[in-house]
Amino acid sequence: MGRLLKLHTYLVLAFLYLPIAVIVALSFNQSRFGVRWTGFTWQWYVRLFHHHRIAVYAENTLIVAVVSTLIATVLGTLLALGLYRYRFRLKSALKFLIYVPVVIPDIVMGVALLLFFAWVRVHTGWLRLSLVTIILGHVTFQVAYVALVVRSRLAGLDPALEEAAADLGAGGYATFRYVTLPLILPGVLAGALLAFTLSLDDFVITFFTAGPGSTTLPLYIFSSVKRGVTPEIHALSTILIAVTTVGLLLGRALLRRR
Repeated sequence: MGRLLKLHTYLVLAFLYLPIAVIVALSFNQSRFGVRWTGFTWQWYVRLFHHHRIAVYAENTLIVAVVSTLIATVLGTLLALGLYRYRFRLKSALKFLIYVPVVIPDIVMGVALLLFFAWVRVHTGWLRLSLVTIILGHVTFQVAYVALVVRSRLAGLDPALEEAAADLGAGGYATFRYVTLPLILPGVLAGALLAFTLSLDDFVITFFTAGPGSTTLPLYIFSSVKRGVTPEIHALSTILIAVTTVGLLLGRALLRRR
């Protein structure tokens, strides 16, 4: 029975990660067409970095990821602290609503955001689809992930530490700055890295909230694939996979810190 479970585990992992391994391998393949290995090369990465628009798309992607992560980290941390410390009406309902952006289909959320931005545009005359709307769209799901990660960190926090700080004369702000924040900082950073990686490779919500001149790398990959998959796309996908993997590993390491 144990061997069958191990075999099943290996087969599932192979099903999940072999396609990614194929993309990474093909990004170093000399052949421009097909999947037959003809030799190792770096030329597709060189061509990718000399692409006249890639730098613009990468800049848009980083702007969206960094700004939305900063906003979501602050809001998500405050939300987690509020749910952890205080009791108020509809607290249980709010805890439930945190999970909605996590489990709701991305396409539903993307359409809802597009309709909301269109409604704001009609009634106020501003908020055109641009990097701003992409950032707002990403924040809507990033806040939930940050709040959940920080809450898990707060669950292991000893309340006696904050009580001791209060007994020693520390006010609410001083207690948060010198006691609470340093203790939950690994969770905050882990949530921020998770939010950053989710924003970095998001396509569906970005597709519905992007406007002219706000193309990101996932949108560029999607539009390029419709004309045929090239080795440059393999190289770009490999870079995104590497950045996402590093971010997730750092977030996991920070979350496990004591």
